[in-house]
Amino acid sequence: MNIVEIENVTKTFGEFVAVDNLSLSVPEGSIYGFIGPNGSGKTTTLRMIMRIYHPNRGHVRVLGEQTHKAASDRIGYLPEERGLYKKMKVREVLRFYAELKGRRDFKPLVAHWLKRMDLTDWADKKVETLSKGMAQKIQFISSVIHEPELVILDEPFTGLDPVNADVLRDAVLDLRRRGATIIFSTHDMAVAGRLCDFIFLIYKGTQVRDGTLTAIQSRFGHNALRVRLERNQHDASCNLGTIEGVESVTDFGQLQELRMRKGIDTQQVLKSLMQQGRVTHFEQTRPSLHDIFVRIARPTVEESAKDDGHADATDRSGSAEDGPRAGSTSPAR
Repeated sequence: MNIVEIENVTKTFGEFVAVDNLSLSVPEGSIYGFIGPNGSGKTTTLRMIMRIYHPNRGHVRVLGEQTHKAASDRIGYLPEERGLYKKMKVREVLRFYAELKGRRDFKPLVAHWLKRMDLTDWADKKVETLSKGMAQKIQFISSVIHEPELVILDEPFTGLDPVNADVLRDAVLDLRRRGATIIFSTHDMAVAGRLCDFIFLIYKGTQVRDGTLTAIQSRFGHNALRVRLERNQHDASCNLGTIEGVESVTDFGQLQELRMRKGIDTQQVLKSLMQQGRVTHFEQTRPSLHDIFVRIARPTVEESAKDDGHADATDRSGSAEDGPRAGSTSPAR
C-alpha cells in the first residue's frame, strides 16, 4: 500500500510555477527523503500532502483519501518554520498538542518522550528558557506525540549538534519500526544516504529522480574515484583536473573526488596520479549523494546544454535521465 500518491500535480502562485507535473508514491512503512536546493519546491510539496496548499492540477491521495479537508489526526507535521508557545511550560505544551490531536492518555506519552529526549529535568521550565536544540526536540515531540501513521518532517536536523541529531535519527527509526511512514526534507546528504529507503530529487519545481539511492547513483551513471595524494599543496603543477578522463574534481581537503568520463581506464588514471605524487588512497565508487546534489543545484555547462537540447530517458517516475528537464521553471518556494 502507498501511504501517499501524487499524480501529475502542478502548483502555481499566480504566474509562478512552484511544482510542475510531479508524480510519486510513498510506500507504507518507508523513510522517504526529499532532496533539492533551496527553493526547489520541497516545502510546497510537503504542504500539499498536508493539504495546507491544494494543487492547481493533478491529484494528491494521503492515507487512501483525496480530500480538501484539513490533515487528519493520523498525520504528524514538523514545519520548517518552528513555533512554540514560549510562555508555556514544556509539559503544558506537549499536553496541549496531544489533546489537540485527540489523545487523552497523554501523561505516559509525555513522560516517555521527555525521558527519551533527555528533557525530563526541563518539563516544568518555560519554553523560552530552552536552548535552540532543546526547543527543536520539543517541537519534534509535539509532532509525533499522538503516534501518527504518517510523519512529515521539514528540515528536522537543521541546527542540531551531532549528539542531538543522532538522538532524533534514532527516534525516527523507532517510529518506522512501530509502523509509521516518514517523509522528510533535508540538506544533510550523509543523513539522507544512511536513513532513507527512497529518495526524491527535485530541482526548480521539476522532478529529477525518484527511487533508492543505489538506483539514483546508477542512473547518474558516472563512476567516481576518491583519491589522496602526498604532495606539495602549493605546487601548481598538481592539477588533478588535467588528467585524461577527469571531468571535474571535488576537493574535500584530505580526499579529492574525481568525476570520470564513461569508458575511462582507471588504471591509466592511477598511473597519472602516481606521476603527480604518492597515492595513499585510491577508491572507485559511485557518485556520492553530495555530488549528485551539487550537480542538480549547479549543473555543468555540458549538462545544461544537454538538458536544453532534449529530454533524456525516464525512470519509473517519468523523470529526466540525468539532471533537470528542459524548460525548468523559476525556483519554487
